[in-house]
Amino acid sequence: KAEGGNQSSISEFILLGFGNVQDLHLQLFLLFLLLYFMSMTGNLLILVLIMADSCLHTPMYFFLGNLSCLETFYSSTLLPKMLASLLTGDRTISYSGCLVQFFSFGSLLGTECYLLSVMSYDRYLAICNPLRYADLMNDRFCFQLVAGCWTTGLLATLLLLFLIVQLTFCGPNKIDHFFCDYLAVLDLSCSDTYSMKIVASLLGFIFTLPPFLLTMTSYICIISTILRIPSSTGRQKAFSTCSSHLMVVTMFYGTLTIAYTFPRINTLRDLSKALSVFYIVIIPLVNPLIYSLRNREVKEALRNVISR
Repeated sequence: KAEGGNQSSISEFILLGFGNVQDLHLQLFLLFLLLYFMSMTGNLLILVLIMADSCLHTPMYFFLGNLSCLETFYSSTLLPKMLASLLTGDRTISYSGCLVQFFSFGSLLGTECYLLSVMSYDRYLAICNPLRYADLMNDRFCFQLVAGCWTTGLLATLLLLFLIVQLTFCGPNKIDHFFCDYLAVLDLSCSDTYSMKIVASLLGFIFTLPPFLLTMTSYICIISTILRIPSSTGRQKAFSTCSSHLMVVTMFYGTLTIAYTFPRINTLRDLSKALSVFYIVIIPLVNPLIYSLRNREVKEALRNVISR
């Protein structure tokens, strides 16, 4: 009997992952280890710079610091298990380990949706309402926004986790993915999961559509405001303050949309797996690069820290 109180005969799952390219496991291990190291280094560096340089003690960098912290947890939730599987060939994960992995990944994913929307709202206030920005985006409000992001991500995934532990698993235990993805786990259940998939879709819309709409609305207002600035220098300066975040938002929602909305037939399932590597490995690596290479203040803070 598996953990969780249901009448399951499955005590562990097998993550197929890269099972069809076993000859390349060592090369993939070295590649992902390098990417993981670079991602952790970049995000931790952003965190250190924000804490060390008083010039970065502003709402925008407070949110960026939370994003870097989230990306650090995000990578560490899935990549160590993936690396261990590639190195040892052991692709099993316990029932409870699968639930923990799903909950950690899902809650961080939901938190990132809301955190990106909060960051876009911050840029909206800075560009569209600059005279009241300091009063509106005070320390207390910033903390409340971030706390709301983390809490919402946890609650949304907690509801899905409650649904999963009601399921019975008595047949195949091979998950055709790199991690315990919600839909992949549902496909293995002996229970009737149709209603649960409907509920999961509704929860997905409830918890991800509002932050997505807020992000899009914020940028529509930002772009319309920028276009009304008379001087080209002013337009360029205003756009530079939000261009990095816009790139991150586009990559994040673009990959998630393709990965989770396309039909789950064999060919597109492989595409979904490939895209999951992108938002699990590449995006946490690219985010600190985008914010540091395209941001004068971050580069200046790095020079100050090095000079000290």
